[in-house]
Amino acid sequence: MTVDHHLGRFHELPIHEFEPGAATQPAAGTVSWRLSLEYDAPHDFAALWETFLDTVDPAAVRALVIGPWWQSGYEPVKAVVATIADDAERLPALEALFVGDVTFDECEISWLEMSDVTLLLTTFPDLTEFAVRGGMDLKLSPVRHDRLRSLRFEAGGLPAGVVRAVAASELPALERLVLWLGVDEYGGDATLDDLAPFLDGTRLPALRHLGLANSEFQDEIAAALAHAPVVARLESLDLSMGVLSDEGAAALLEGQPLTHLRALDLHHHYVTDEMQERLRKALPGVEVDLDEAENAHDDPDDRYVAVAE
Repeated sequence: MTVDHHLGRFHELPIHEFEPGAATQPAAGTVSWRLSLEYDAPHDFAALWETFLDTVDPAAVRALVIGPWWQSGYEPVKAVVATIADDAERLPALEALFVGDVTFDECEISWLEMSDVTLLLTTFPDLTEFAVRGGMDLKLSPVRHDRLRSLRFEAGGLPAGVVRAVAASELPALERLVLWLGVDEYGGDATLDDLAPFLDGTRLPALRHLGLANSEFQDEIAAALAHAPVVARLESLDLSMGVLSDEGAAALLEGQPLTHLRALDLHHHYVTDEMQERLRKALPGVEVDLDEAENAHDDPDDRYVAVAE
């Protein structure tokens, strides 16, 4: 599996690609605006951004999606972060921001050159949704953000420093947290200890959906969640895209009840047919996603997460 399609919707709004010079444009607040550069574009992102702000009503823009930001050779997202932050006063209605809506044919997820994205959270205190794709050189500092409800980091290797920064942040309104942890080969060096603050129930008081996905130690995560206090107040749980096996599935069944969940996402896994049937029978009222079953009898050393390179 790779990231092979662009977002169709974001922040419950249809995505509209901004095209300079288009004869008509939708009303600024009715879509999520996607800004991206074609390969060898005649202008850089800063020029595209200025044209965008001069074309639409920036004061009404509610959601932004940033696609490829480079003209030819890959380059860090640092300048894009600064460009958007510098115009924060012109975007008073901005509620949602996705950085890195890039497919594998534009750039592999592990090749996306990231940077410190903390500035986007501190500059936009009214954001309710923030998502970033890409892990190379990604950095985040602990922040306090009172309105953020959804936070998502997608990576083939998510740096432990980012995981720790999220854990150390004050996010009292956060309802949804999704972390694609990835693999060590591509910088995914977080450990189970780094995830502990999300599990003990003392952080993120409003959390209702937790995704700890795309991991090489998915069984260990499942075992920890089987007795984690946070699970009792979740409505949905995502342990998908990793190397979950019968060991992790059994831990979930033998731990605290999960019947209160609305959904349990385990897609892309190494769980045997027999254990899959046990899960379904034990959770009759839960939407259990067991799609994309890999060969459960593969050598553990040959198992792979869904998104790495």
